[in-house]
Amino acid sequence: MRNPVNRVLGRVNSVKDLKKLAISELPGLSEEIRRFIISSVATTGGHLGSSLGVIELTIALHYLFGSPTDKIIWDVGHQSYTHKILTGRKNIFHTLRQYKGLSGFPKIFESKHDIYGTGHASTSVSAALGMCKARDLKKEKYEVIAVIGDGALTGGNALEAINQAGYLNTKIIIILNDNRMSISPNVGAISEYTHRIERTEIYKNVKESINQLILESGALKGKLLQLKEHVKEVGSPGLLFEKLGLNYIGPVNGHDFNSLFAALRQARNLKGPSLVHVKTIKGRGYAFAEKNKPKYHGVNPFNVENGEDLERANGATYTQVFGNTLIEIAERDPAVVAISAAMPDGTGLTKFRDRFASRFFDVGIAEQHAVVFAAGLARQGLKPVCAIYSTFLQRAYDAIVHDVCLQNLPVVFAVDRAGLVGNDGPTHHGTFDLAYLRHIPNLIVMAPKDGNELRQMMYTALQAGRPVAIRYPRGECHSATTGSMKGMAIGKAEVIGRGKILCIISIGDMFQQCQKAITVLERKGIHATLINARYAKPLDERIAEYIRISGKAVVVEEGTTLGGFGSAIMEICQEMGINAEIKTIGIGDHFVEQGSQEQLRKDCGLHWENIVNVSLKLMRR
Repeated sequence: MRNPVNRVLGRVNSVKDLKKLAISELPGLSEEIRRFIISSVATTGGHLGSSLGVIELTIALHYLFGSPTDKIIWDVGHQSYTHKILTGRKNIFHTLRQYKGLSGFPKIFESKHDIYGTGHASTSVSAALGMCKARDLKKEKYEVIAVIGDGALTGGNALEAINQAGYLNTKIIIILNDNRMSISPNVGAISEYTHRIERTEIYKNVKESINQLILESGALKGKLLQLKEHVKEVGSPGLLFEKLGLNYIGPVNGHDFNSLFAALRQARNLKGPSLVHVKTIKGRGYAFAEKNKPKYHGVNPFNVENGEDLERANGATYTQVFGNTLIEIAERDPAVVAISAAMPDGTGLTKFRDRFASRFFDVGIAEQHAVVFAAGLARQGLKPVCAIYSTFLQRAYDAIVHDVCLQNLPVVFAVDRAGLVGNDGPTHHGTFDLAYLRHIPNLIVMAPKDGNELRQMMYTALQAGRPVAIRYPRGECHSATTGSMKGMAIGKAEVIGRGKILCIISIGDMFQQCQKAITVLERKGIHATLINARYAKPLDERIAEYIRISGKAVVVEEGTTLGGFGSAIMEICQEMGINAEIKTIGIGDHFVEQGSQEQLRKDCGLHWENIVNVSLKLMRR
């Protein structure tokens, strides 16, 4: 017997099934999908609020358009849960974000309906525009729809693409999912502009009054017509998009099927580029998510009844230590300011924002701007701390090089989520930062082994007077003390033990695994020198001397081995004429899939057992 709770959803296993439903059944389907997503994400964790907000929009799109012939691109991709459910993945949705399960983002290798991978924000319009021109050049016929929302319109990439869309004048449908949120509330002039569009009743009333006066007037008719045009210029909804060459439709209630169908049909029938402005509520249908949108943007497994996190950390996380330490330093140093790219909660800056409102800047999903903005602050004598996830900082690479390091400006990069982040998968793993940062001139690159070292590095970085990057992982940290802070010697490693036959070198949080491996090796009669490098740049030359003594070394890093920290060790040994056997343990030439951090570290060999095995093999040579 079919579960009565899923009376409609039980009949929908594909887009073809969806199209068989009567329009009157769609509101019921929406509510069943809403309950289904809440129940599933409560078990697996995931991006809850954004997915709940686009259920009706997703159903309407798949009902009216013909995916995968018609191309639907989701930006940011964590809005795609309903899309996955409707495109044949409902019965495996319980594997979402799990090891070897469904991705939490669109993935072209997962389904023909996932037209484009969108783990980072603001890329959909560019990709969609490329597909439109490919369609035109090949003389094919299909629609291309970019659904951009959850703050993604604040990214420069999206605005660059909209600029070209108006110029090319090809047929494209851009749907702005306007929920006034990214992870935290949206900021910036564009967000404020779309919000002002909501308040167009005043404009409508004024326009109607002027029309009535025109009908009743005689001599003043000409002046009133001019006034009407002026009011239209300053108050018309969507004026910005119209001026950029887009047909503007909206605002539209994104939870009402009649409104959605009317707007989407209009966009489908228009020539050239169109933008459909859809208003949605993030977290729609789950009270906890509606009331606390930042908290329920991305969640661990939780209790549906009370909304409580079932995997709450027992100890302090690196992110929390960073945030608390920055406040402590800022209390004493008024030059310290903090910058976030739409993620004050995720980067631990919420308390800083609340304590120092005038010294905190959220620039939206605009990482390159965040870095250049920080450079401007630093040029005028302030001490900006730019807190951005490792994977998102990649988007600002040019600015790090040319705007900060070339000018040797004292910007501190707090590189959160360095290494393997877990279930968000390959778009979010911070595995490349050591490789893409360590070769930039003037930049100091640090990595703490624990919370206490992070505190000392924060203090040191803000006193250095030059560019500094501190990279640290997601999750709980060791030794999260709240004691005094003092400057560290830049470029000096920590050396533990004086074994003469083997040297094990770690950087960052990998120290804990190396320490366990050393203990096991000692039981086997192998006494090794353990080095906590602390700095990927400048590199402590004593490390090379210890390798010279032992002749054998194992280097462990939670990052790519191609051009990473291990490469730096080999380079310095070569420069110093040291001929030694060096084995690197890290992430090879591949993207790491999703799974728990523990599972992925084992898969990549970043575990004490593998460090022991590699060391033993090296010793047998």
